[in-house]
Amino acid sequence: MENKKSFSGRSHLLGKSHLPLYGVGPVYVYVIIAITVAAVILGHIDYLKSGIIEMLRISSAVIGVLLIIFGMSLWYGAVFRAKVGKGITDNRLVTTGVYAICRNPIYSAFMLSCSGVLLISGNVFFYPLFFFYWIFMTVLMKYTEEKWLKNLYGREYEEYCSRVNRCIP
Repeated sequence: MENKKSFSGRSHLLGKSHLPLYGVGPVYVYVIIAITVAAVILGHIDYLKSGIIEMLRISSAVIGVLLIIFGMSLWYGAVFRAKVGKGITDNRLVTTGVYAICRNPIYSAFMLSCSGVLLISGNVFFYPLFFFYWIFMTVLMKYTEEKWLKNLYGREYEEYCSRVNRCIP
């Protein structure tokens, strides 16, 4: 028998009483990747090239590469080491591994990696996108998955939220 759950005021039929495997993640990831790619491409337009400051290029590139490596490591830790997909299908709140330091390591991983790409591009005009990525993730999580998780796991999720940050940083 299908289980009805009310998430965000809307009723959804779920085959199992767990979250959707991908949630709103693809929306976040596709949007910030599209914005990052557009910024890198637009950064080569003559008018926007003035945002490239040569004396910052090397340090920005090094920091960018480190952010990408850290982001990929965070993603790997969430997907393969903490096995978040199995936790979802088993209807278990994953709070170990990277989930012990960050509630949304997969989203954080993409945020850090896209920010790293922007740093490598070296165009300071696009550095404010780092804040947009963070705000977008915060709002998206707060009004979707966090409500779903609270509805599904109740007090256990609330206690987890009180000890662990939403994202890195």
